[in-house]
Amino acid sequence: MERELRRGELLICRDAEELALRAAMCFVELAEEFIARNGRFCVALSGGSTPRGLYARLASPPFRERVIWSKVHLFWGDERCVPPDHPESNYGMVERELLTKVPIPPANVHRMPGEKDPEEAAVEYAHTLRTFFGLAACELPAFDLVLLGLGEDGHTASLFPGTDVLHERTEMVRAVSVEKLGVSRLTLTAAVFNHAANVIFLVSGERKAAVLREVLLGEEQPDRLPAQLIAPTRGQLLWIVDRDAAREIVR
Repeated sequence: MERELRRGELLICRDAEELALRAAMCFVELAEEFIARNGRFCVALSGGSTPRGLYARLASPPFRERVIWSKVHLFWGDERCVPPDHPESNYGMVERELLTKVPIPPANVHRMPGEKDPEEAAVEYAHTLRTFFGLAACELPAFDLVLLGLGEDGHTASLFPGTDVLHERTEMVRAVSVEKLGVSRLTLTAAVFNHAANVIFLVSGERKAAVLREVLLGEEQPDRLPAQLIAPTRGQLLWIVDRDAAREIVR
C-alpha cells in the first residue's frame, strides 16, 4: 500500500520480510540509475536491526548479481564510538551481513573511525567526505541514497531529542554525547541528510507505531522528534514501513 504524506511518501509492507525485499528493490534500482548516469552510486548506510534484513537481501541472489559493486561507495550516517569489531558497531554489522558477501573493493568502503577520540573522528570523517566529493568550504556532500531508521524516542541516525546537534547548520559530522544512554556517537548532520537525492526510512514493529504516527502526522516538534528534521531540499523522501509500525496510521 502506498500513500502520499505531508512529509514524503509512505509504502506499507505486510511484514519485515517484505520490507527488506522492497528496500532491496529500491536500492538496486537506484544503483542502476546512478551508475548509468554518474558512473558511481554513493550511499550513507544506517545501523540498527531493521536495515539488517535489507543488507542480507542485498548479499543474496538475485540482488547481489544486479549491483555493480565496484561502482558502489558506502558511507555511514552514524556510528557508535567503539572499534569496528565491537558487537555494537554499525560498520561491523554491515560487514557481517553484506561486505564479506559481495565483491565491493575495500577502497569503496568509507567507515566512520568509531575507535578514535570522538571529536578527532568527526573532523577526520568530514575530511573524508570533503575529499571524496571534492567539496569547497561551504558545500555539502550529495549522497545518491541515505538510509535511516527511527527510534522509539523519535531519533534518527544519532540525532537525539534535545541535543545541540539538531541545530547544526554548517558542520557535516558531529560527535554527540548521548547522556541518557551514557555513550558517545558520531553522526552526519540533518543538513547532510537533507542534501541527498533520495532518503529512505526503514521502520518495523509495533513498538514504533506511536512515534511513527507522531513524526508523520503530528505537529512539528523537531527538538522532541528529530526525525522530523529530515526533509530533503532537492530529493525524494520515502518511508518503507511494515504493517505493525503503520497500525496507528492506517486502521
